[in-house]
Amino acid sequence: MLNKPIYLSLSQQSGFEQEYVQKALETNWITSGGPNVDDFENVLENYLKEQSFVTALNSGTSAIHLALILLGVETGDEVICQSLTFSASANPVLYQGAIPVFVDSEPDTWNICPEQLEIAIKDRIEKGKKPKAIITVHLYGNPYKVDEIHAIANKYNIPIIEDSAEALGSSYKGKKCGTFGIFGILSFNGNKIITTSSGGALITNSYDLKEKAIFYATQSKDEAIHYQHSEIGYNYRMSNICAGVGLGQIKVLEKNVFARRENHFFYKEVFKDILNVEVFEVLNEDYYSNYWLNTILIEPNKEKKIDKERLRLAFKNQNIETRPLWKPMHLQPIFEKYPYYGNQIAQDLFEKGLCLPSGSNLTIEDKNRIKEVIKIFFN
Repeated sequence: MLNKPIYLSLSQQSGFEQEYVQKALETNWITSGGPNVDDFENVLENYLKEQSFVTALNSGTSAIHLALILLGVETGDEVICQSLTFSASANPVLYQGAIPVFVDSEPDTWNICPEQLEIAIKDRIEKGKKPKAIITVHLYGNPYKVDEIHAIANKYNIPIIEDSAEALGSSYKGKKCGTFGIFGILSFNGNKIITTSSGGALITNSYDLKEKAIFYATQSKDEAIHYQHSEIGYNYRMSNICAGVGLGQIKVLEKNVFARRENHFFYKEVFKDILNVEVFEVLNEDYYSNYWLNTILIEPNKEKKIDKERLRLAFKNQNIETRPLWKPMHLQPIFEKYPYYGNQIAQDLFEKGLCLPSGSNLTIEDKNRIKEVIKIFFN
């Protein structure tokens, strides 16, 4: 009989959710919007600090889509996007009929490469297509090179949409991820550091933009007694019940960040004497990662039969879930026809990288099982 499963990143109840969900049920507020949604937005705004205005939505993907709409991205426009990411970062570009332009990673943070970004911008401008926006990503909770990327964006006056879906609790130079761009986005999917079962948020630095985002997210209803619509709208608002789950979850956000960072230190210790493996970590003290997923690079060794896939299968045989890194967007069938700028950094990371179990609820027993698989595999 198989051991109990150890999942990559499993959601975990805090114990506080029921109070808020029950209140929604008792008041019969079981639709989109509502008191829990307002309270959840306020809590997030207080957590993020800066001048942050938050709109709670039904997914992080919806947040990226609304950010593109608010920036005026239309059919035929071009949007630069980091290639090494989940497809939800890029899909909304196609929703708008726009053209994604993919950019390679750099090896320090695995995020969008400043050098290749500027090459891409210059080349698109020369071709008569100045990009309308840049979608950056804090991959696996690790901040990108904020200073360099934003300096380039400012130089060419191109707004940034900061995909912080995986980075709630991460920061750069003490400033929370999600607050650097004109727009930031968060995800509260079930595998994230906190969850609303499904959901996301759009972060802006303007109250007017928040109001406009809510307008679009609630079917763009004009101010009229009857239903009247002058603009295309969307059913993107977070539900009051999901927001209740979020209010319970955010009480343990710091605890969850601490647990995932402890997982990182566990993996650092386990792999410290294994030459074939590099545990990914932040570049320096300016970068603070929630280590939403802990990741490693495995240098293949044919003689010893060591590579990423063999290790993944060794874990799978013990009912332990691991996963390759995101397959870069420019290598995906749906996106391979679009422009790409870079070398093979993202591809090399994909070919060598593995995501390891990183849930906030990993037990000592779980870690011992993980450690045993690693020990046997590499010995």
